[in-house]
Amino acid sequence: MIEKILLAVSGLGHAEEMLKTLKDVPSIQRAKVTVLHVVPDRASAENMTAKWEEGGKILANAIQYLSLDPSRVSSILRQGDPKTVVCQVADEIEADLIIMGSRGLKRLQSILSNSVSQYVFQLSSRPMLLVKDDVYVKRINRIMVAMDNSDAAKRCLTLAVFLLRDIKGGELILANINTDLRGKPSETYEISSEHNSVLAAAAAEAKKYGIPVRCVISSGKPGEEICRLADEWKVDLLLLGSPDRRPTIAKSLVDIDRLLGASLSDYVRVNANCPVLLARTVA
Repeated sequence: MIEKILLAVSGLGHAEEMLKTLKDVPSIQRAKVTVLHVVPDRASAENMTAKWEEGGKILANAIQYLSLDPSRVSSILRQGDPKTVVCQVADEIEADLIIMGSRGLKRLQSILSNSVSQYVFQLSSRPMLLVKDDVYVKRINRIMVAMDNSDAAKRCLTLAVFLLRDIKGGELILANINTDLRGKPSETYEISSEHNSVLAAAAAEAKKYGIPVRCVISSGKPGEEICRLADEWKVDLLLLGSPDRRPTIAKSLVDIDRLLGASLSDYVRVNANCPVLLARTVA
C-alpha cells in the first residue's frame, strides 16, 4: 500500500523525525524512500555553487539521521521552484506518500508567503503527510480517521488499516461528525459501531485485521470537532479525506484556486496538534 515514500527536506521542521517514527511501523519498514532537497533557482549565479553545496549537506544530514537501509534509500538534489519540483518528483517515482514539513499557515498567509506544502497539496492527488513545526511527533500507536461516506474518507481508512494492522497495542479511532454550524456546545459520544451505518462498515473492515476500534460521534463545526477529538483522544496521527475541489480547467491556476475560501482540510492542517495525513480519492 505504501511502498514508495517521498520525503522533502529543507533542513528545518520535523519531516525527518516523522519518517523515522513511521519506519518503526512494521508495514512501512520495507518501503523505499527518496529524500529530496530543492535548490531554489532564485539564487544568483555566484551564490548557486554555495546553495548546491548546502543542499548536499542537508541531504547527507537527513539520510544520516534517518539511519535507513542504504538499499532502500536514495537522494535527489534538484534545482528549480520547490513547489513544482516536489510534484514532479512525486510523479516520477510514483510516490505512495509525500512527507513534508509545514509552518501551519492559514490560507491567506499561505498565499502571501508562497507556501510550498499548500501548493503541493492543491496540485497532487497523492496522500500527503504534513508535520507542522510546532507539533510533537510521537510513536504511532493511536490513529484517528474522520469518517463519512466519501471515497476520500474510505481511502484514509484503507491507509489507517495498512499502518495499524501490525502494530501491537495499536488502536483506531473512527470519528463521525454531525454538522452543526449554529455554535451549539459540542457533544461527544462513544458508541457501538452498529448504531451508525458509516462507522459500522469502517469498523468491520478494521476488525478483519484484529485492530481494536473505538467509534465516536460528535456534533458541531466539523473542523473544530475533528481537532478537538484528536486532542481529547491523544491521537498520534490524524487522517482526513479531502475531495478534489479543483475544476479541471483551473488545476494549473493554483493561486486563484487557493483564493476560493477556507475548506475543512485547510482548517485541520492549520489547527490540529498532531501530524495530519491528507488523502484525496484515487484518480
